[in-house]
Amino acid sequence: MDNAPLPPVLPQAAVPDAPGVVRITPPDWNNKRIFALLWPLVAEQFLIGSMGFVNMLMAGLIGEHAVSAISLVEVINFLFVTVFTALATGGAVVASQYIGRGERKNACCSARQLVYISIAVSLVFMIFILVFHRILLRVIYGNLAEDVMEAAQIYFFISAFSFPFLGLYSAAAALFRSMGVSAINMRIASLVVILNIAGNIIFIHGLGFGAEGPALATLIGRFTAAFVLVFMLLQNSARIIDIRGITNIKFEPEMIKRILNIAIPGSLETSMFQFGKILIARIFTHFGTAAIAGNAAATAILSLSFFTSNAFSVGVVTIAGQCIGAGDYRGAKLNTKKLIAATYIFYFFMNVITFFFKHRLIGFFNLSPQAHQMAVVFILIHLVTSALLFAPAFVLPNALRAAGDVRYVMTVAASTMWIVRVSAAFIMAFPLGLGPYAVWIAMSADFVFRSFFFYTRWRRGRWMEKRVI
Repeated sequence: MDNAPLPPVLPQAAVPDAPGVVRITPPDWNNKRIFALLWPLVAEQFLIGSMGFVNMLMAGLIGEHAVSAISLVEVINFLFVTVFTALATGGAVVASQYIGRGERKNACCSARQLVYISIAVSLVFMIFILVFHRILLRVIYGNLAEDVMEAAQIYFFISAFSFPFLGLYSAAAALFRSMGVSAINMRIASLVVILNIAGNIIFIHGLGFGAEGPALATLIGRFTAAFVLVFMLLQNSARIIDIRGITNIKFEPEMIKRILNIAIPGSLETSMFQFGKILIARIFTHFGTAAIAGNAAATAILSLSFFTSNAFSVGVVTIAGQCIGAGDYRGAKLNTKKLIAATYIFYFFMNVITFFFKHRLIGFFNLSPQAHQMAVVFILIHLVTSALLFAPAFVLPNALRAAGDVRYVMTVAASTMWIVRVSAAFIMAFPLGLGPYAVWIAMSADFVFRSFFFYTRWRRGRWMEKRVI
């Protein structure tokens, strides 16, 4: 990476004057500004991760069948959610690079087009799930226990109504991050968590609901988050990006193409990745409800570490994107190194905390002794690998995406997922007899290969040849 030739630093464009717009000289990512972006991102991602954790805890009060049902549905839901994330990332990369060049008008234009795309895609997904949710569950998971299947169908159906709001929230949050403004998203995430907890208490404890309780609480939280953030963008004349005039619908094909050039490979990558996880999830169904519940508990607990560390992945899109937009490749490389180092430090401390409190955390899920022990082993397998390889496997590829090197990232991620993780999981689970533990071992192997290929690409500097705008 250090030996790769650097393109010349391009002169920064001046930020166009506009009434009420705060003038920013992009990009000036010193340590103070990086910290100001990252700590709210860490808090936001922790809060987002805690929502899934809370839902699983509340489901544990309903019964082990509810924990299993919600965990299985969330695997499918995440397949759709990753598309929203990819769209948001595409919009954030384009907007960040325009901000880096000081082109406010184009940054606002990209924001409006991102919102249009997100609404359209989320509505299609919502309708699809409402119509086919029962068929999808039967096809993907086969013959589940009747109580698990019934709870899964209820949770899946209600959660589909939240997709349009999730799509809008993902787009709006990404736009705020592209401006380097992350504290707003953190505050909204705090509000959503409070609403989620209150909703679960009311629906489950107060009204005696089953799986529909966590689903309704999630729906209310996502609606609130989308409404507040979109409203702020409509009123956001004091910042670089706003979406005023969005009701006067006007599609910009070239801008949509720029966003989709980032979003489509990202969507394919994450969709194939998540579809592979769905297939792998079927392994747990072969080993009974204890294996499903143990995996659900371990995943929920580890998601707190994953989501908080994911803040660095999100942050690198903004920082590297603005630097690259301004032609400052040296700044992109230096700041990416800083975020990689910060990820290692942060993930280490998160893993230490998880290791010492694993039994207490698992105990909150009210699992059977067999499921509890499985969850312990799953967590231990993950802690070792993630401490060493999370940063190059998941933070570094976002720096490549910020440069527009999305096809390479897609190819590597999809290939390692199917060739390494999926194939190895089935081989180790059945022919080799490792059972459900094979899934977590195969995931560790996937981390190794992802890290190798992404680090090699970054070091050779091919990403500097890509263009987004």
